[in-house]
Amino acid sequence: MHHPHVRGAHTGEEIVMRLHPKKLLRSKWTARKPCAGEKHFVVVHTSGTPSSQRPHVTLQAVYTGRRHTLPWHELTDETRWRQGWH
Repeated sequence: MHHPHVRGAHTGEEIVMRLHPKKLLRSKWTARKPCAGEKHFVVVHTSGTPSSQRPHVTLQAVYTGRRHTLPWHELTDETRWRQGWH
């Protein structure tokens, strides 16, 4: 299995293009810079596809339960997100 945080393997856009909504749902993500104590997240909702006009994901913080909705492409920013819990 490919891990998106491994540099040089794929660009961020290629990673998200490969993620099907069903596979992205319930995937785990780690924020590189935690905010308000939130570091680990799970994708709890997806809307659209990577090629649609406004694809979004809703992440739920594991510790607080707070939800954040953001464009899919933000998950490809390796300075902000890593796939999996680290």
